[in-house]
Amino acid sequence: MQIPENYLNVYRDNVLRIDECSKAIVENISKLLEDKNISHIDRIYGRAKSVERFMQKAQKKTDEGLFRYKQPLMQIQDQIGVRIITFYLSDVKKITNIIKEYFESIEIVDKHPENYDVFSYVGQHFILFIPDEIKTYNEGEYLPSFFELQIKTMFQHAWAESNHDLNYKTKNELSFEDKRLIAYSAAQAWGADIVFEELSNKYLSKNNSVIIPFPS
Repeated sequence: MQIPENYLNVYRDNVLRIDECSKAIVENISKLLEDKNISHIDRIYGRAKSVERFMQKAQKKTDEGLFRYKQPLMQIQDQIGVRIITFYLSDVKKITNIIKEYFESIEIVDKHPENYDVFSYVGQHFILFIPDEIKTYNEGEYLPSFFELQIKTMFQHAWAESNHDLNYKTKNELSFEDKRLIAYSAAQAWGADIVFEELSNKYLSKNNSVIIPFPS
């Protein structure tokens, strides 16, 4: 049994509009953070989930063989994905507080290892409603009501991207030792964030911090 074709057709027919909405969200967030004088940002970017990735996710099944998403257009929450990549850990906290204040959330998850001796994925995740002033509706056109936002430091982001490639784009299962190496690299990324956070607190102030331009 396949997911009803109309779900996939609706997404395929509107994916360009969804991508335009992702760019409007990025512009909205960039302006908000600029107004709040959050300057240590590497980049902010957004995208619509590709049609192929949407189809793959829509057709995922549970262990019982049932479709995980009965209504993919309503249940797949990352049709629009936005990421904010910062220089320092403290800016992740500042931006998180601003997002909580200005956006209505469906879900907020602080993803981090549960045990002190484990090093793996770290990131601040939100599922947020798209602000009304960004959404544009025409009769018969589809647009999701929500988007996924991730906030990470550059080190967290780099580790997560490389780890994702190794886990999802390799044909063979990684060996035990290779998984230990990945955990070791996560520990190094964590340590690098701590070092640069401490140095930024020591040497950068409101008077001499470098203002990083937002992406145009």
